[in-house]
Amino acid sequence: MYERKIPELLDCGLAVAIKVIGGKWKAWIIDCIRREIRRPSGIHKEMHEVAPRIINLHLKELEDHGIIFKKIYAEIPARVEYWFTDVGSSILPVIDVLEKWGNDNKEYINRSHENYQSETCVFKRETA
Repeated sequence: MYERKIPELLDCGLAVAIKVIGGKWKAWIIDCIRREIRRPSGIHKEMHEVAPRIINLHLKELEDHGIIFKKIYAEIPARVEYWFTDVGSSILPVIDVLEKWGNDNKEYINRSHENYQSETCVFKRETA
């Protein structure tokens, strides 16, 4: 089994929060489930830019952390839905605050990103 060379230090609340909702796609998956897109196929359709394998991997991680749980219906074909645990529901206000911050600051961040890219391009041209 894989053993990390540097052990994770999860004694800090921020480290725990980042471990659970950090990553490129987890917040979007949580938002999908919040918007009642509960089935894996629905999440895959919503997040069509992301490979299904990656979505499934993040769903499994969120499930392992106890943020969501998988409800399997005894139907043919089997139907699976994801729901929030009580702890998972407690993350929703955090996601709301992050979304508000992103909406309030997206123009600034995009402008800064564009300035950074143009400065990088100028630098590369000068050194070439």
